[in-house]
Amino acid sequence: MSLARFGGKEALFSAKCFVAAILAYYIALRIGLTRPYWAVTTSYIVAQPLAGAVLSKAVFRVAGTVLGAIAAVVLVPNLVNAPELLSLGLALWLGLCLYVSLLDRTPRAYLFLLAGYTASIIGFPAVSTPGAVFTIAALRVQEITIGILCGSLIHGFVFPQTVTATLLARIDAILADAERWSRDSLAGASDAALDRDRRRLALDINELHQLSIHLPFDTARLLPRTRTLRALQAELSMVLPLASAVDDRIVELKRGADAPRPEALALIGDVREWLREPPEVSHRAATADALIARARALEPPADETLIWRDALRLSLLARLGELVDAHRNTRDLRDQMRSPSRAPVTPAVARLLARIARRPLHRDRGIALRAAAGTVATILLGCVFWIGTGWADGAGAVLIAGVCCALFGNSDDPAPAIMAFFYGTIIGLVVSAVYAFAIVPRVTDFVTLAAVLAPPMLIGGMFLARPSTLLVTLGALLGGLNTVGLNDRFGSDFSSFINGGIAQLVGTLFAVVTVGLFQTIGADTSARRLIRAGWRELAARSDSMRRPDAAGWIARMLDRIGLLAPRLALQGEDPGKPLLDALTDLRVGVAVGELKQLRLDGTPDEAAMITPVLRGIGLHYRALRPDEPAPPEPELLAGIDSAMTGLATSTPDRPLDRRRTSVLALTSLRRNLFPQAPAYGAPA
Repeated sequence: MSLARFGGKEALFSAKCFVAAILAYYIALRIGLTRPYWAVTTSYIVAQPLAGAVLSKAVFRVAGTVLGAIAAVVLVPNLVNAPELLSLGLALWLGLCLYVSLLDRTPRAYLFLLAGYTASIIGFPAVSTPGAVFTIAALRVQEITIGILCGSLIHGFVFPQTVTATLLARIDAILADAERWSRDSLAGASDAALDRDRRRLALDINELHQLSIHLPFDTARLLPRTRTLRALQAELSMVLPLASAVDDRIVELKRGADAPRPEALALIGDVREWLREPPEVSHRAATADALIARARALEPPADETLIWRDALRLSLLARLGELVDAHRNTRDLRDQMRSPSRAPVTPAVARLLARIARRPLHRDRGIALRAAAGTVATILLGCVFWIGTGWADGAGAVLIAGVCCALFGNSDDPAPAIMAFFYGTIIGLVVSAVYAFAIVPRVTDFVTLAAVLAPPMLIGGMFLARPSTLLVTLGALLGGLNTVGLNDRFGSDFSSFINGGIAQLVGTLFAVVTVGLFQTIGADTSARRLIRAGWRELAARSDSMRRPDAAGWIARMLDRIGLLAPRLALQGEDPGKPLLDALTDLRVGVAVGELKQLRLDGTPDEAAMITPVLRGIGLHYRALRPDEPAPPEPELLAGIDSAMTGLATSTPDRPLDRRRTSVLALTSLRRNLFPQAPAYGAPA
């Protein structure tokens, strides 16, 4: 990759990285810190293109550094006379911190991650001088904190690239895409490309979640509220199942003797035009309400005369009205995001904000525990080698191995990432050797030192801005800056340089070996775990007697889909089928929630009809296996049809709205679980 391919953003980012690093080095020297290179390397570790991303993590990084230093001060003096126990203590501390950080999945995770490997950075080198551990810890905390603060200051306030600007641009693009996909669904243009595009909405929603994490720390003059963005995520989450449900009903009706009725086709055409040119906020509510009212007026009655074609028409029109409402809400929330006032732009926004809650995410305790156990094993095996051989620089190799396991512990296969870091370290050490023994000894003042360091650091910053070269560049920067001699006083000891470099390389390679033994599970296994997690939750959701949380279910499933898509892509296969199945599971879960609510609010007779259906869904999903996914049992189809007949029957204690909701939920279950089943009831 040539430097000519980089643009202005990469150049500005690189320049800010260099300024932050030199500022951190200058401050660390001025206050007399002994290892100022920690401040320099930390400034590169915290570098982020978005201002809010830097600032959101800075506080947690500082807190994690302090916590890790405290752990080192507690462990080293008390266990230094028992090297085995000290090694175990530091290993367990890092493993515990990694476990918690993998479950957290917010910027707060950096607190635990930093607390884990900071204790190793301080603890292992202090083994030979346990009496000085407090001084070493205080110095490392100061050096690392200076690097964090300088990086945050420069990236956060000097020509900042704000999260707000990026977020608003992405929202506009996502809404335009969602409206286009919904228009195509209503036109009956369902094909493989449209399916792939619609499933990408799950990834877009997860991207908004990641940006929302950093939003409160952004430096833009007018900050959108995180609560508004969460409400927008919730409404976008509804668009996906609703659009696919409408598409399915249109396709299914067209297969029969009669397509959607002319008045329904006219309504669908009007909705498509409404989505093509959404009206301004002053007219949006009225036009949306009119379309929803037309859809409701065209719905066939949910009563004992109901046949399968009527159930499909009812489902089509009901979900069409809900789709219009969801798109109207997304546009209102988008306007709220851009509004300089916190007052709701519409009454609908006020209701949406009032009901929003924190977005729950998928958490895999088994994977987190495996990563933590692998890290503990890596440190313990490294300590056995270090202590057994009496290698003077073995502590450096052990802490590098532990840090690599911690940094890349959230990956299904950390070895390639660590190898990229290893190759970068080799590059950094080669460049560092040239500088340490040929260039830096001739430098006599700080300004000249900054000038001679500028070329490799600026070039490195350019490559650091690209995800494809991030790991190699980070390895080169850390490997070079840690060994080039950026201490309080320069000393070019070739043997120390070689031993330190070998320790870094050996520690990194050792991590590659141990993660292959203890932490690698592969994208295929990880994808299967995600799919099984959705099935287990759906089975538990069907069996539970608690009130359903539709928003929480959709958020977790979309989060799983967002995690699933890149893992399926890594397998070199078309991810369409597994992702389509995941969306089917999502819609089944929504219908299960509607039935559970009906069971809780209804009569004992209604509960008696609903419970067998829910129990059958739970049994089906609990028995599913990714290798051999079995079709649902025929008894479940019979139970759905029986419940449809019973719940659609008019009785004094079964009002129309409840009959309508039950038919909609059961129709959704029938279409998602038994798409090839013969029509319910008599033919239309």
